[in-house]
Amino acid sequence: MEYLIRLVQVHETFRKPEIQALAILAEVDLEFLAYSELSPYCIIRLPNEAAARALIQRSILSKGIYELWGCGITHPELHEDVQRRTESRWIHYSQTTFKFEVDAFQGKRSAFEQQQLIESFKYMGFRGPIKMRNPEQEFCVFEHYSFKNDPVPSKVYLGRRIAGSARDILNTYDLKKRKYISTTSMDSELALVTANLTLAAQHKIFYDPFVGTGSFPIACSHFGAMALGSDIDGRSVRGKEKRNILTNFEQYGLVDMFVDSFISDLTHTPLRQSMLFDGIVCDPPYGVREGLKVLGSRDGLGKELVIIDGQPAHLRAGYLPPKRPYGFEAMLDDILEFAAAHLVPEGRLSLWMPTANDADGELVVPSHPCLELISACVQAFNKWSRRLLTYRRLPDALVVVEARDQKRGDQVGIRADDLNAFRRRYFEGFKSNANGKENQKP
Repeated sequence: MEYLIRLVQVHETFRKPEIQALAILAEVDLEFLAYSELSPYCIIRLPNEAAARALIQRSILSKGIYELWGCGITHPELHEDVQRRTESRWIHYSQTTFKFEVDAFQGKRSAFEQQQLIESFKYMGFRGPIKMRNPEQEFCVFEHYSFKNDPVPSKVYLGRRIAGSARDILNTYDLKKRKYISTTSMDSELALVTANLTLAAQHKIFYDPFVGTGSFPIACSHFGAMALGSDIDGRSVRGKEKRNILTNFEQYGLVDMFVDSFISDLTHTPLRQSMLFDGIVCDPPYGVREGLKVLGSRDGLGKELVIIDGQPAHLRAGYLPPKRPYGFEAMLDDILEFAAAHLVPEGRLSLWMPTANDADGELVVPSHPCLELISACVQAFNKWSRRLLTYRRLPDALVVVEARDQKRGDQVGIRADDLNAFRRRYFEGFKSNANGKENQKP
């Protein structure tokens, strides 16, 4: 059967991957019949109404799903298609309570025009009471205007509402209401979408190696996953003034889903190297505010043991381990290497990474022979964007060892700008010279 999904017209590149991920979670066969990033109306084919309800119930980037009763370029074409598709069904709804609505995208209808449009469907013979609140059946006329102020729509549809989405939960997880956040806390909408793309669900364990204030673990736990996280910055993990990651989980009643958080550097993880996680979600630091660092000395050599009051200095409370500069691209490679070693087969990694909007500054999407890129969604800003890359862990039997990319050579330099091309371009304002090459700082 054909269904219409009423999408929201935001984060357009994320919408289709989310629906595809939800189809996997719901274990339903999904076929896209019509989809465009320029339209909030998506036509799909599903086995039945139960599959439609299962698909939409946790969607963040849609409003609801409708059984498609007809479509056309004009309203006469729509009426003809409605009669052809659904005439045999009208009798089943003739005595039920119902209501009609009009949804005009990029267009506007006066109340009188809406009433006329709704009354044009009176041939269906619905005789039940009209009920504007909680009717048994809801019908919606959808109109897509290609441009604002167009006199007539370019496409029209009629749908019978099946179920709503989970978009209402955005108000619950609004960062403005969260007790513990920072300037880098991920927006709750995108955190929940990321959890969907990574297939967060019950009986799964998810991990965030750059946990910050816990936005991703909270989103994954909302969908039933057990979650844990780590961060090299102990201040984020410890929190402040009795506010921390745990208090966020307490705020949402998700404490039972929170495993723990700990201080750790991804390149020196205390986790054993085995396939532990069903999903890894992260928004690693971009190194703009301050250069990226990992544990270790700048010269790569060990340091002489220091004893203070008979105790090794590195075992004393308040010890701050030495850190060395870290290349951004090296970090991306290390994240993929970590995911390949710790994800279960068919587990997913969702990784956010920044890039410049011009061809000169665009960062290459990282790859790994054990990981297949499923989707690359883009959130555009002014002169730069960030991508959400989602990978699946291939079963070992499908991994082609010969395809392993050569590891990038170690980046040379000791300054943050030497090790992070994105950071350098960011502070240059993403300018290019006449030859299309990056301007270099003196």
